[in-house]
Amino acid sequence: MARYTGPKTKIARKFGEPIFGEDKSFEKRNYPPGQHGNNRRRGKKSEYALQLTEKQKAKYTYGILEKQFRNLFEKANKRAGITGEILLQLCESRLDNVVYRLGIAPTRSAARQLVSHKHITVNGSLVNIPSYQLKPNDVVGVREKSKSLITIKDSLANSSKTYEWMTWNSEKLEGTYVSIPERIQIPENINEQFIVELYSK
Repeated sequence: MARYTGPKTKIARKFGEPIFGEDKSFEKRNYPPGQHGNNRRRGKKSEYALQLTEKQKAKYTYGILEKQFRNLFEKANKRAGITGEILLQLCESRLDNVVYRLGIAPTRSAARQLVSHKHITVNGSLVNIPSYQLKPNDVVGVREKSKSLITIKDSLANSSKTYEWMTWNSEKLEGTYVSIPERIQIPENINEQFIVELYSK
């Protein structure tokens, strides 16, 4: 499947925050790209522009293309509850995102690659679909033959974040997706209500 492979710092500057993770280039120029990017007198955005920006930010953050993101919204819209919150929960439940959250990979794009190249297991079975939706109590692990990979070792060594909805076993190199996170537990700075309003027009 096609993925965005262009300059990530440029996209991060567009949204005014390092959505792809730590970025030294973004820190140097944390204003929108272009010759007028540093002009503080930029016009006020319309309601539609704000909604579109939030949708694009969510798509780039989780590495999901439009058709797949729209399908996730339709799925969230059919479930009982707050549609925007459910949408983010579905994004968080993707296998590539959980591999990233567990610290097995330093970025979501690296996590997608690990999953696609068959380095990751779910409940003991190989799964190579990054968009695979995990359920509570699913166990995500590193395939036995892949435990010696330098990229995985380095990522785990540099990972310090922990999340309430996941547990990690450093000896077995596997983590448990304990529960679906509440909105307050999801750290991404996304106004999901804007996305709902955009798709509901």
